[in-house]
Amino acid sequence: MDCIFCKIAKKEVPAHLVYEDDKFLAFLDIRPLTKGHTLVIPKEHFRWVDDVPYFGEYFEVAKKVGVALKKGFSADWVSYLTLGLEVPHSHIHVIPRYQDDPHGEIVDLTKRENFSEEDMRKIAQKLKEFIQKET
Repeated sequence: MDCIFCKIAKKEVPAHLVYEDDKFLAFLDIRPLTKGHTLVIPKEHFRWVDDVPYFGEYFEVAKKVGVALKKGFSADWVSYLTLGLEVPHSHIHVIPRYQDDPHGEIVDLTKRENFSEEDMRKIAQKLKEFIQKET
């Protein structure tokens, strides 16, 4: 299978990892909607979020990331999206929201932010530290 998220889970493709356990992996989105936009995936390939047999655990991981984004980056709130169309592997977008972000009340998927590779590395490191504090 030629699934980019499976390759990330197997560490065949690099990513800015922020969380990992036996079942899940979380990493920064390479095309972030806001600072800290993270994807949470099961390591095992499932097509849709509701195909994941440990659905509750999946959302608990997303919540850990969201809480860390609020604390670590002073996000005003967090949006959790499960569109699933961009990559055919279950994923939850954990999108921190800020009063001054480029989105309105609802996330605008056409408004991406740009961060340098160094900025992404620093964001990932800070987020990883805040997630570790929460667990």
